[in-house]
Amino acid sequence: MSTRSKSMDPPQTNFGYFADEIILEILARLPIKSLFRTKCVCKLWYKLASHKSFTQIYNESSVKNVTVLVEVTESSIESTSSLILIDNKRGVSEFSLDFIKDRVKIRASCNGLLCCSSVPDKGVYYVCNPMTREFKLLPRVRERPITRFYPDGEATLVGVPCDLLNNRYSVVLAGYHRMFGHRPEGKLICSVYDSESNKWRKYASDQDDHGFTRMNRNQVVFVKGSLHWLTQTFAYILVLDLNFDVWRRILLPDEMGCGNGSGNRVYLLELDGKLSVIQISSVWMNIWVLQDYENGHWVLIDRVSLRCIRGMVPGIFPISQGGDYVFLASHKQVLVYQRKTRIWKEMYSVKNNSTMPLWFSAHSFRGTILSCR
Repeated sequence: MSTRSKSMDPPQTNFGYFADEIILEILARLPIKSLFRTKCVCKLWYKLASHKSFTQIYNESSVKNVTVLVEVTESSIESTSSLILIDNKRGVSEFSLDFIKDRVKIRASCNGLLCCSSVPDKGVYYVCNPMTREFKLLPRVRERPITRFYPDGEATLVGVPCDLLNNRYSVVLAGYHRMFGHRPEGKLICSVYDSESNKWRKYASDQDDHGFTRMNRNQVVFVKGSLHWLTQTFAYILVLDLNFDVWRRILLPDEMGCGNGSGNRVYLLELDGKLSVIQISSVWMNIWVLQDYENGHWVLIDRVSLRCIRGMVPGIFPISQGGDYVFLASHKQVLVYQRKTRIWKEMYSVKNNSTMPLWFSAHSFRGTILSCR
């Protein structure tokens, strides 16, 4: 006899031509905007699309479609920007974060949720789902008024680890504090917000100032219950284990030969639930995957010639990747490389010369209907 709770079962559709399971699978593959329109068809579909079990089915399907979220900003007028979503299958679409009613910048992305910081009010953070247009203003972190994050008053590292299965998320703010008039303290201060308790917890650890570029900070990866950032020197990946609130390191493969004037650039991404690094030289793009997380075993899964885009190589940056494609951004373009067919394709470009580089504010994104409230 099944012990599954009846409350977890979706409402029965009883459509004459298709089994209920087929209807569920069809709806689970719709774009989120189209899914919301189906709620207007009838009361039954409204209940179905709003049910917890369907939300889980939908998120499990949609999270496999990795896209790129780009903020296109006028360099002369920083307050003027638009958000572009680039989908390997559905092309380009626009949307806005105007529902937050504040001027914000995106600091982190994970499983459909964005963590944004207020531009006019430092220390104010939001979590939002741009697909459902829900948002939550986070309670302020209690800080001493005579200290602030170094160097610009904001956290160096921001992450929004999101657990789709349990409908739960956290927000992580980490950085080095500095007393006014003093040098930065030699401790990495970390504050963690938990969506279930609606509270922050805080702790400090002795960590060297690792150094992170703009790209390093944008490309935070959440796998295995931990957040991961690549350091500026490419020496290792800095890991925050959220289960035990401890920091540790993962070494990159020796075969990569990074640093020491090698001329290689390395970027941290995620691929099918695993850590991945993409190494770019003047003529090659190597894709590595951490196949054995516990033992630190890296595997080279693809080696891509860059001769077709040779003139773009110095200014191109990988942003996200799915099972058989990689998104890369330059100053004015977003390209996709199809690994199966070995074909490059331009997905988006800007004509205005005054825009900030697209890679400057590009994030990997997965659309879900996860609630952030």
